[in-house]
Amino acid sequence: MLKANNLLVNRKRSKTNRRYHKPAAQKACAANQVWTWDISYLPSFIKGKHFYLYLIMDIYSRKIVGAEVYEQELGELAAELLQRTVWTEKCINNDVVLHSDNGAPMRSFTMLAKMQDLGVISSYSRPRVSNDNPYSESLFKTVKYCPQWPKQGFADISDVRNWVDNFVQWYNLEHKHSGIKYVTPTQRHEGLDVEILENRKTVYQKAKEDNPNRWSKEIRDWEFIEEVHLNPDKKAA
Repeated sequence: MLKANNLLVNRKRSKTNRRYHKPAAQKACAANQVWTWDISYLPSFIKGKHFYLYLIMDIYSRKIVGAEVYEQELGELAAELLQRTVWTEKCINNDVVLHSDNGAPMRSFTMLAKMQDLGVISSYSRPRVSNDNPYSESLFKTVKYCPQWPKQGFADISDVRNWVDNFVQWYNLEHKHSGIKYVTPTQRHEGLDVEILENRKTVYQKAKEDNPNRWSKEIRDWEFIEEVHLNPDKKAA
């Protein structure tokens, strides 16, 4: 009788649990095609008080293209950072994909309107699934495990902004990133890694030819990384 009257369904007044699908796979073959961003807490001297680090990262080059520290989480502040980043990278209306989680600043009307004005395409993680945004999660771990990280926290907004500026400079210009064959993010962002990796390959091949007994296998893989994927399909991965 219940089946005949279509009553074998949820009849509660509360909303049913919604099923979220895995975000669409993204592929970057050059800089400024796919960005990810997120916000993380930075502690202060005062217990319970935090500063908020906004970071935008290019997944192709791993370069931090936008970074700022604020005292609160707001979509308006995120929109301002996005606009400055797009202007700096000169990629207005280039259909850059911006991936983020489902936080309030990411979903705010101000942020969405700014993305539309700048020609930026939105992409979102599933709620409470950090694996959908692995590049930003990894970057925040690098930030907080940096040897210069102040364990006691930051004194004020000026203190934390100076620290973040120095970190971004080091990360982009000096840090040899293992995920991009030990070149700096800026080198890859500017396309300099092609020549660098070719030179390394030549040096390693010559070293093997000069002393083959020291090499039981092939030389280290210095091939150029042509594609970077975010949330790839299992078949593609």
